[in-house]
Amino acid sequence: DVQLQASGGGSVESGGSLTLACAASGFNFYEFEIGWFRQAPGKVLEGVSCISRNGDNTRYLDSVRGRFTVSRDNAKNTLYLQMNNLKPEDTAVYYCAFNQNRGQGTLVTVSS
Repeated sequence: DVQLQASGGGSVESGGSLTLACAASGFNFYEFEIGWFRQAPGKVLEGVSCISRNGDNTRYLDSVRGRFTVSRDNAKNTLYLQMNNLKPEDTAVYYCAFNQNRGQGTLVTVSS
């Protein structure tokens, strides 16, 4: 079974940093483009960032570009999201996902 387990969330003050990780199993991780999504309270799910199979190409939501960096380690079957200069509007549950598969999320709370 496909499993995607996100971790690394927490509570930080505005301007702080967090690094999320997503441990993948049950499929050939290196064969898929994969990304991070988030859902804030009362809002719809939105795509935050995605990365190509070999990591050469990345895309970002406009509001996080320049603050967030996505990366992957195919040898470890792990996806990362480095988040710097966090803002209260970044508060959400963050998920990693590919195709129609989405794992359990991790909560990020940013206080002003």
